Amino acid sequence: MNTNAGWFIKWILPVCFSFAFFISPAQNWEVNILKHANPDVPNSNFWQNITRTSKPISYSLPLIMFAASLPHDNKDLQKHALESFGTLAINAASIQIIKVAVNRDRPYQTYTDIHPDIYQNGKSFVSGHTALAFGSATTLSLQFKKWYVVAPAYAWAGAIGYSRLYLGQHYPTDLMGAAVVGAGSAYLSHKANKWLQNKKNKSPKENPAL
Repeated sequence: MNTNAGWFIKWILPVCFSFAFFISPAQNWEVNILKHANPDVPNSNFWQNITRTSKPISYSLPLIMFAASLPHDNKDLQKHALESFGTLAINAASIQIIKVAVNRDRPYQTYTDIHPDIYQNGKSFVSGHTALAFGSATTLSLQFKKWYVVAPAYAWAGAIGYSRLYLGQHYPTDLMGAAVVGAGSAYLSHKANKWLQNKKNKSPKENPAL
């Protein structure tokens, strides 16, 4: 466990914090990308609905796995559910720590020509919606290594990221950092789950009663 946590601290968090050298103030290239994606009136129902799926799908995923495991007491599916819960927990903690530490304003708080769908007071880096989506997509990809799982999962996560640009809520680097946090959280939870299972399997069994 400590090794896995050390890996996360050593690699994932520094990668995210390294974005701080590029995000304040925002670079011209990412402001231009954001302006190109963000219309004057970002009222597309499609992209608004896409962005709304991030939390319900991410939060319901472990619950669905656990519920599906109950009829036949599927231990593997229960382990997957536990791993998904772990991803959510690590993701949530990482997002909050990074948002407070970086303290980046939303694009429309800095640029008057960025048009948000709604005005929010939260910080911009990293995108919580995008981190959740990439965490769920990576968890599914680690658990079910099939192209018909991996491709739709990451396509959905990518669509979540684009929707945050369209709606004027985030810069491109907010999404890049979020993808790293989400995928890193899933990988850490996956490795921690394997560590727990190996420890459990290696633990000495109790002697049967004489």
